[in-house]
Parts: sequence; C-alpha cells; structure tokens
Amino acid sequence: MSENLLHLVMGGEVADLSGNEFIDPDNLDVVGVYPSYDKALRTWQGASHTHVDEAHYKYVIVHLNRRIDPDNPQDEFKKGQSYRQKNITA
Repeated sequence: MSENLLHLVMGGEVADLSGNEFIDPDNLDVVGVYPSYDKALRTWQGASHTHVDEAHYKYVIVHLNRRIDPDNPQDEFKKGQSYRQKNITA
C-alpha cells in the first residue's frame, strides 16, 4: 500500500512576502489537493504564474500528511521540528 502523501495548493494576498500571514483568509484561493509533490508543484507554478503581476499574492504548498499525522513526521520534518522546538524554548 502506498503512503498517503497529500499536498494542498492555496494562495492569496499576504501582508509580507517573507511570511505566510494572509490578509483575507476567508477568501483564499484553494486550488486543490494533490497525491504527489510533483503534481502539487506543477499546479503551484501555474497558479503563481497567473498572479505574477500582483506583488503581494503568494501561493504555497501545504504537506497535509504532516498535519494529519504530526506524531509520525517524515525524517526531514523531524529535523525542522526539533530545530523549532529548541528555538521556542530558548
């Protein structure tokens, strides 16, 4: 049985391009959920390209498998999570 690796592609206007604070979360452009990162990436590229002239519009890929099962993250996510935990408690 293959792993359930779902990816959400969504976007909207952000307050700061370096962050992920969406100005109007009620009106996010939820593009869709994809079964592989490659499909999500291609969709993200297309969605981002449609808003290339809007400077504060940003699309992101959310790794839903990491949100569905946070107790069993993938190895690369565990490394990032432990890094964040150290910085939060310090």
